[in-house]
Amino acid sequence: MTRNIRLTRRNALAAGSSALLLPSALRAQATWPNGPVTFVVGYAAGGGADINARELANIESPMIGQQIVVDNKGGAAGSVGVRVVAAAKPDGQTLFYAVGTNVIINPWVQKGMIDTIATLAPICQTTAYQYVLAVNPKVAANTAAELVALAKKDPEKLTYSSSGVGGNNHLAGALFAEAAGIKLTHVPYKGTGPALADVISGVITMNFSSLPPAVGQVKAGNLRALAVTGDKRIKSLPDVPTLKEQGIDVVVNGWHGLFAPAKTPDAVLDKIEKDTKQAMKDPKWEEALAKDGLELSPDRTRAQFAKFVADEHKFWGAKLRELKIEME
Repeated sequence: MTRNIRLTRRNALAAGSSALLLPSALRAQATWPNGPVTFVVGYAAGGGADINARELANIESPMIGQQIVVDNKGGAAGSVGVRVVAAAKPDGQTLFYAVGTNVIINPWVQKGMIDTIATLAPICQTTAYQYVLAVNPKVAANTAAELVALAKKDPEKLTYSSSGVGGNNHLAGALFAEAAGIKLTHVPYKGTGPALADVISGVITMNFSSLPPAVGQVKAGNLRALAVTGDKRIKSLPDVPTLKEQGIDVVVNGWHGLFAPAKTPDAVLDKIEKDTKQAMKDPKWEEALAKDGLELSPDRTRAQFAKFVADEHKFWGAKLRELKIEME
């Protein structure tokens, strides 16, 4: 009896010691989030990623019991934000709310850009969306064809803004010009917000804008929508045809996704994925996406999302070499 008691005590002590020696990943999983969480957005406030990140933060914060704050790190088409997150402590407290191009395209077009595939860990995709070709209301064009005619009449006159070199709205403009056989002058900004503001003011002719910041401005009459860039029309702008409907063979789709610094423990990434996907099941999330003209993301696991990112990165590397797009 005494011997059995001693063994039991030893086992209890051993169990207690083992708990102290649990791998840090398991301890992190049990405590994440360990304080406020930061969503870094690689653009100025007011752009599509910024609006969407704040919507998700508002829904997810009460679910995880910690405040999620959005930190705007605009510059270099989102690459400033990439660097901030890549250099952060890999504990899941600092995450990158990315536009797809930040991760899959920027490394191909920006000299000295870090390897995003090696330095960031994909967690989950949060949205899918397309872009809207919007012009200042004073522009004498009500269709994409009429805009092309203006560009051919005065090749040096028309300008388009973007959130930075290599962003999807930059690429959409480049693909549009190539397909239509016209010349457009690209003017990069530090985010969609300021890029769109100069279209509204008349400084810039047009922008291939992400939908959240553009839809309200179109409905208010501050912008005129000529086309959307997906395979089908969108519910928030049902009267606006696609470029393909108007005879211009260009399709550009985008997405938002959540990434952590590389070397973040798998257990932490799993916990973030689980909590974020739970937040995205909230009806408020679908309402927010519908309001912004966005769509629910495909139901991919973390591993499937990582493969998708790697495949897209490889595909666009080849495409960008064809377009000869480099950092300006």
